[in-house]
Amino acid sequence: MSLSIAASTQDLQPETVFDLLQRVRRRTPRVHAITNAVAQGFTANVLLALGAIPSMTIAPQEVASFAAGADALLVNLGTLDETRRAAIPLAVAAARENNHPVLIDPVFVNLSPVRCAFAKELLAFQPDLVRLNEAEQNALFHDRADVEALIAQGTVLAVTGERDKIESRKRDFHLLNGDPLMARVTATGCAGGAVLAAFASVEKDTALAAAAGLSVFNIAGEVAAGQAAGPGTFVPELLDALYSLSLSDIEARLRSA
Repeated sequence: MSLSIAASTQDLQPETVFDLLQRVRRRTPRVHAITNAVAQGFTANVLLALGAIPSMTIAPQEVASFAAGADALLVNLGTLDETRRAAIPLAVAAARENNHPVLIDPVFVNLSPVRCAFAKELLAFQPDLVRLNEAEQNALFHDRADVEALIAQGTVLAVTGERDKIESRKRDFHLLNGDPLMARVTATGCAGGAVLAAFASVEKDTALAAAAGLSVFNIAGEVAAGQAAGPGTFVPELLDALYSLSLSDIEARLRSA
């Protein structure tokens, strides 16, 4: 596997990342985001700055229609209330039926057995992409064999942390971009999941889409951190960085292992 990771990571050139970013900007995909209450506004603004279009309804009566017509679906379990719990399976089924990429972000499944059980039910839908951190991965999967079984069915795993690791059936990536200030603002990770969903809507190679999306978001975070005085000014700087990110920014900053 290490040889695959090394070879694939070398394939992630700045031009490739920028090309996918330009595709998002040209196509303006709509991402339907069922996300947590804390993250909704920030996630919508991140998508708009990126060049995508957000829709956010969680009403069970209409969520299937919204998901069916969107270009990608993000399911974030950050606040798993009764309304979201009812809406999520309907949205996932509608997105699946219409061949739209589905991203699951099982936030804090390591803190709630009920949430973890629900996240495992969602994996039965065979999502295109699961974005999670190491603690969430350890809670969601019993052992490495469970991880490999999910990957074997075609799901891509994006495990974020100090080093981001993307694992897929065909190729893997290790990525090193980002800034500590990103962790000092609530919902940054949740909004990052929406960026990955937008990239997956314009690129059929989900592992490549995830690698490019993470790189764009984390490089924008580095640019923003260089301009910000602290968390309060970081958010507007991040939106501006996503909006104006250029090939030269990516060439100067893209780092992988």
